[in-house]
Amino acid sequence: MTDSHSVLPLDQRVILVTGASKGIGRAMVYGFAEAGATVIMLARNEEALNHIHDDLVAKKLPQPVIVQFDLEHAPEEAYFQLRDMINEEFGRLDGLLLNASLLGQRTPLSNYNWQTWNRVMNINVNSTFLLARTLLPVMEQSPADASILMTSSSVGRKSKAYWGAYAVSKFATEGLMQTMAEELENTSNVRVNSINPGGTRTDMRAEAYPAEDPATVKSPEDLVARYIYLMSAESKGINGQALDI
Repeated sequence: MTDSHSVLPLDQRVILVTGASKGIGRAMVYGFAEAGATVIMLARNEEALNHIHDDLVAKKLPQPVIVQFDLEHAPEEAYFQLRDMINEEFGRLDGLLLNASLLGQRTPLSNYNWQTWNRVMNINVNSTFLLARTLLPVMEQSPADASILMTSSSVGRKSKAYWGAYAVSKFATEGLMQTMAEELENTSNVRVNSINPGGTRTDMRAEAYPAEDPATVKSPEDLVARYIYLMSAESKGINGQALDI
């Protein structure tokens, strides 16, 4: 009789998910755990992370790790401490889903608030860079392959009026992905791609489109299979791609 656990697509993998307390991040925590991964859940809301942790344990899924972390304000040293914790606990990192994002204002650039602009850039761009750069050494210790997945948007590929810092941040995300993917292509076992999840039933979507009927867009759970594929060995040859769902 075959042990079903041995054939799970993310069996024995260690994956860090940012924005893990809600929306797409939360759905991927559950999806990755059900696919066999040990998930490091990173978010600001420790209470929400504790609830997810207890639920996963109750379901007898791999016990996740909680990391309460403020991507907007954390100093560089905090990123090094995170790297050291992962290295000491696991000795490697097999997947990094950079999912946390802030929408900011939907307004003309001429009216855009400077403090809001900085907040969006810190969360959407600077923290993405710092996590990818700082965690790269532990990802390169993955025994077979490792996957970095950066979250983009349709307005990060072709912008639209009034999307402000969010659109600009996603263009920056695409540039970061392309640069990193090309640098690592022939020197590392780490692949780097971006993903545009498309219209999804999240709090951010409701904020951006307040008049939209949520039932007309897909749920975060509808994305799980695609994200599992991109974190698994099956997608090993995919690098430097701007992917859409």
